[in-house]
Amino acid sequence: MKTMTQPPATPARDDVADLLSALTAAALERRRPAREQALALLATPDEDLLDVIAAAGRVRRAHFGRRVKLNYLVNMKSGLCPEDCFYCSQRLGSQAEILKYSWIAPDEAAALAAKAVDAGAKRVCLVASGRGPSDRDVERVADTVAAIKGGTPDVEVCVCLGLLKAGQATRLAAAGADAYSHNLNTAEEKYADICTTHTFADRVHTLQDATGAGLSPCSGAIFGMGESDEDVVSVAFALRDLDPNSVPVNFLIPFEGTPLGDRWDLTPARCLRILALFRFVFPDVEVRLAGGREIHLRTLQPLALHLANAIFLGDYLTSEGAPGAADLAMIADAGFTVEGREETTLPTARAEQVALRRRGAGTELPANT
Repeated sequence: MKTMTQPPATPARDDVADLLSALTAAALERRRPAREQALALLATPDEDLLDVIAAAGRVRRAHFGRRVKLNYLVNMKSGLCPEDCFYCSQRLGSQAEILKYSWIAPDEAAALAAKAVDAGAKRVCLVASGRGPSDRDVERVADTVAAIKGGTPDVEVCVCLGLLKAGQATRLAAAGADAYSHNLNTAEEKYADICTTHTFADRVHTLQDATGAGLSPCSGAIFGMGESDEDVVSVAFALRDLDPNSVPVNFLIPFEGTPLGDRWDLTPARCLRILALFRFVFPDVEVRLAGGREIHLRTLQPLALHLANAIFLGDYLTSEGAPGAADLAMIADAGFTVEGREETTLPTARAEQVALRRRGAGTELPANT
């Protein structure tokens, strides 16, 4: 007689409740969850999803209240990248139908930034395709940072230019850039499956270099590329070790003409559990709902605001986002408010840590910053 394999047992509701209670207590004390707890969270059944969101939402409210920080991308250079990141529409050999152009002028970037600030954006992210910038490129970006800061001195400017060479992070910090963004994207063990032209270690080194120069580190990941629960937890913990101040959580946008163009692995529930995990791992860090939220979370996007405390407003690098007015309406309808430029994003202890980092890098800051 054929033996039937029994499906894995569904966790008892009491077990899920105990797990969420332990995760919440640890996060409120800024303690990292155990790996087993993180894996158990990702395995919770859909029937417990609202309980998961409520528990992680308590941590979000403790550190960030009901505020949502708006970020805006300025794509300064698009396409024609020599790297082969399998998820990217700008990769070497990509057949995706995207706009391709060289550097836009600093005054054009500043004009785009000004419009975003008028719409409520608190951070402007300057992004350029490529393996990494030349020194001339860094000077061009430095001019752009100066142009943006000249019009709106209190706006945060984050720069994302790929892998940095020695001294380039220091030059960006001296130009007035506030942060540097460079995602780890996936677990170290899986990295060779999504890119062969640079390594996970290359990305870690650039982020460490930027942090050492006094730039606020911004680093996150992309999900939906065939990663396992183990991979999700591994990249979350690797990011925690780097201690970023903001963590963008992206969900794969499967572009036709790229190696991952046929991957549609995510469900809204899976996305929400990943966001909850990141809130527990990064209780007092800006967790940003980033690329792919519209197509994977769909009608459940408002629930994600109970987990993430920041979103991108408008379009992404090579794909359209939701209309800005629709996002602002969603935020208001969900009972949240847009964070003003005069408000402090990070909790006091973390904000003080950022100031100390910048002073240690030789950046001039007012004594009471």
